[in-house]
Amino acid sequence: MKEGIHPQYYQATVTCNCGNTFVTGSTKPEIHVEVCSKCHSFYTGQQKTARADGRIEKFNKKYGVK
Repeated sequence: MKEGIHPQYYQATVTCNCGNTFVTGSTKPEIHVEVCSKCHSFYTGQQKTARADGRIEKFNKKYGVK
């Protein structure tokens, strides 16, 4: 490896807006994020299915399915 061309590598602390923190490797010493796996709706299981429910009802009504 050539010397002097590689960025400094840190054990970075990642901080989310929800207050969750964890450590990872990065070229930045600190990282601030808006959404993490502790507060993202996909990972917490709180996804909204209201849009899909409306489409299913519309299909059933249109084709007479009970």
